[in-house]
Amino acid sequence: MLGVLTPEEKKNSVRFGPSGNSESFYAIGYKHSFEAFAWLNGLGLSAYEYSFSHGVNMKPETAETIGREASKYNIAVSCHAPYYINLATEETEKKQKNIDYLVDSARLLKMMGGKRVVFHPGSFAKTTQVKAYENIEKALAEIVAIFRQEGLGDMMLCPETLGKKRQSGSLDEIIALCDIDDMIYPTIDFGHLHARGQGAIVCEQDYADILDAMEKGLSPEKYQNFHSHFSHIEYTDAGEKQHRTFADFGFGPDFAPLAKQVKQRGLTPTFICESRGTMAEDALVMKRIYENE
Repeated sequence: MLGVLTPEEKKNSVRFGPSGNSESFYAIGYKHSFEAFAWLNGLGLSAYEYSFSHGVNMKPETAETIGREASKYNIAVSCHAPYYINLATEETEKKQKNIDYLVDSARLLKMMGGKRVVFHPGSFAKTTQVKAYENIEKALAEIVAIFRQEGLGDMMLCPETLGKKRQSGSLDEIIALCDIDDMIYPTIDFGHLHARGQGAIVCEQDYADILDAMEKGLSPEKYQNFHSHFSHIEYTDAGEKQHRTFADFGFGPDFAPLAKQVKQRGLTPTFICESRGTMAEDALVMKRIYENE
């Protein structure tokens, strides 16, 4: 039947890749992100997330070069908008800057051939959680309209689940934000959910509960093709402290039970690995775990 994926096609449509470049990428002698795509293809990876973590400073010609290389090697490109975006703000000037950061990120990502703009929704350090969510919801509706006005209506805005207790970005909040518009897709960071819940993911059922909530609250398309971040993570009473590598002992969550659930459900997410310094290597570990389930 037209449009129905075979099991093999579904397996191949689950993508794995790094957030940024591993330490080994630079140790080999590479210097530029546009060189990453041949390298990732050689490893067997098929996704890459470019991070505008501290500002959107890329030249358009660089974005176009990245786009050509990504297309050549069939690497799906996403981007992470600046970390300091906070849609919970009530300050007009800051709100406009947040909008500009997202628009600028999306414009460059479009030149790279990508569609998924990941961003942190915000925090409620200066207000209540309810008020922060209301501000984020209102701002995001405005941003959707602006994206369409700016010719970016084909992009996906992907709010991320966050790992600190004073941040807006619980699973329920991200699912609810996706109701605002078809353009909004979830970024489910399982490490962040683990840290936010003080080690909440310990077994396969914990992953099943998360995926069940997503299936119930999201459209079939958004549930099927969600964006995801994954790494082992260290946390404190406040939530996320720092990302860890798969080689660091004693940190979770474990990827294998999630891989099993994703395969059983026939889901086709993109997994971006955010391990500290070994993101490409650990993304490859994740891919092999998935393929061996």
